[in-house]
Amino acid sequence: MRRRALFVLLFAAAFGAAGCSTKHIVRAAPPSVSAPPPEEAPPLPPPPMPPAVETKTEEPPPEAAPPEEPAPAPAKRPAPRPRPAQPETADPVPPKPAPPQISPQLSPKDLAAAQNNTRSNIKTAEDNLQLASGKQPNLSAAQKDLVEKISGFLSQAHEAIIASDWVRAQNLAEKAGVLSNELVKSLK
Repeated sequence: MRRRALFVLLFAAAFGAAGCSTKHIVRAAPPSVSAPPPEEAPPLPPPPMPPAVETKTEEPPPEAAPPEEPAPAPAKRPAPRPRPAQPETADPVPPKPAPPQISPQLSPKDLAAAQNNTRSNIKTAEDNLQLASGKQPNLSAAQKDLVEKISGFLSQAHEAIIASDWVRAQNLAEKAGVLSNELVKSLK
């Protein structure tokens, strides 16, 4: 036991002595010092103007001056030309045409199906709105919001029908139909 303790003690002393003999000192680089930017001096106010000095000149006594000739009349300026009247228009800027809509070409069979689905969804949504309008004073804020969204989708669907964009009309009518069904469920 003494041998082990002596061995550990010698090992620790040798290790400690070896570690102390070489010192590694790490030093940070000195901070870079840059000169601050030169301060801009505010512009000096203009020097005050010296007061105007009036000088009096003495006029010689009046002598018999020859009669003065009348000064020539100043030249007349020609009257400004009237500008040509520009025609007044009710609409100064012509309205921009609606951007063209890119819609897929449907086969006659698909077109008929889209038209039927659109009309069916619009009818369902309008019927559900009629049902909700009878309970209008009792609707919650969320239900009133649904009514507004359904009405918006229906008006957009009608616009798409007028533009003969049946795919868009079908999508909008379907959204209105789904929301109107949710509205009816919330009324029960």
